[in-house]
Amino acid sequence: MLIVKSKYRIAKRLGAGIFEQTQNQKFALAEARKKIKRGRGASDYGKQLLEKQRVRFTYGLGERQLSNYAKAAFEEKEPSRALHIALEMRADNATYRAGFAPTRRAARQATSHGHITINGKRITTPSYRVKKGDVISIREGSRKSPLFAGLAEAKEEGGRAVPGWLVVDLALLRAEVVGEPQYSQMEVGLDYPTVFEFYSR
Repeated sequence: MLIVKSKYRIAKRLGAGIFEQTQNQKFALAEARKKIKRGRGASDYGKQLLEKQRVRFTYGLGERQLSNYAKAAFEEKEPSRALHIALEMRADNATYRAGFAPTRRAARQATSHGHITINGKRITTPSYRVKKGDVISIREGSRKSPLFAGLAEAKEEGGRAVPGWLVVDLALLRAEVVGEPQYSQMEVGLDYPTVFEFYSR
């Protein structure tokens, strides 16, 4: 499991969007100042390394995991789209996107501890890839756990937006995969072509 010693230290280096806890106005301003100071001094390798690390920490992956995803995606017709789909449709990320966990790290723990089911079957592999038609649920025996308390109330108060490829019913603790994520660098905020450049060196 990837262990993050200091989320704030890493976010200062890689950007506020890496961790949910650092997505606030303070970090946004710090990131804007950093971009101004950085200017044109960074080397191509430095930019590639930075972007690779941003993707790795955003999804909580080990170096080998991301390398394997990138190599597989690079063989596809649209590498950036393929990589984005592979990362977004991991079971832990889908659990997070559905609003069943406050962070990807919490979603990974919930998945690995067997609290999540796919099509009624309990899974313990965070990297399990969901597909269109799959139904993600919180296991019946886990629904009274403090981990999932107040999910419906949080949604009513205006929680995190659910992506269009998921249809979620928090009252039933159920989410259905109805499509695939779409990749737009502007919207996603991650530059996958630069990641491919890093691994092509």
